[in-house]
Amino acid sequence: MSRIGKKAVPIPSGVTATRNGNELSVKGPKGTLTMPLSDLISYDVQGDSIGVQPANETKRARAFWGMQRTLVQNLVTGVTEGFTKKLLITGVGYRAAAQGRNLRLQLGYSHDVNIEVPEGIEVKTPDATTVEISGADKQRVGQLAAEIRRWRKPEPYKGKGIKYDGEYIFRKEGKKK
Repeated sequence: MSRIGKKAVPIPSGVTATRNGNELSVKGPKGTLTMPLSDLISYDVQGDSIGVQPANETKRARAFWGMQRTLVQNLVTGVTEGFTKKLLITGVGYRAAAQGRNLRLQLGYSHDVNIEVPEGIEVKTPDATTVEISGADKQRVGQLAAEIRRWRKPEPYKGKGIKYDGEYIFRKEGKKK
C-alpha cells in the first residue's frame, strides 16, 4: 500500500487542473503542463485537490500508484514555483557563458561546446563557474543538466569537471613514490 499515493495533491489558488480524456492538464502562473494518464490509475480531479487511486488491485497498479501521485505533484509544483538545478564547474580555464538561447562552455577541449537551450527552459550564469537551469518541467530541467554534466564529468583525482551543487565527489589519492 502506497503511503505517498494515499494523500491527495492540493491545488493552490491560481492553479487549475482539468482532465481531457486520457490527459491531465495543469495551468498556473508559470505556464501549462500536461501528462498522459495511466489506465492502471484512476484520477479524481476536484476543486481544490487531485486524488490518485489504483484502478484495480493488481500488483502493477499498486506499483504505479505512488509514482503517478508524485508526477501529478511535480506538475502542480512546476506551474507554481518551478524547478532549478545548479551546476558547478571546477578546473583551470573551465568556464561557462549564457548567450541568448545558447550556452557556451570552455572545458579544456580544442573547441568550445555550444549547447542549445530548449524552449521553456532558462539558463543563467551568475559567474563563470556556475550554471543555473530553471523551468516548469522537472524532467526537462534535469535532462538538460545531465547533458551539460556529461561533457566533463568530475574526476576523482583532482576534482575537475562539472558537478551538481551539493554533490560529493569521492577523492582518490594518487600514486605513491
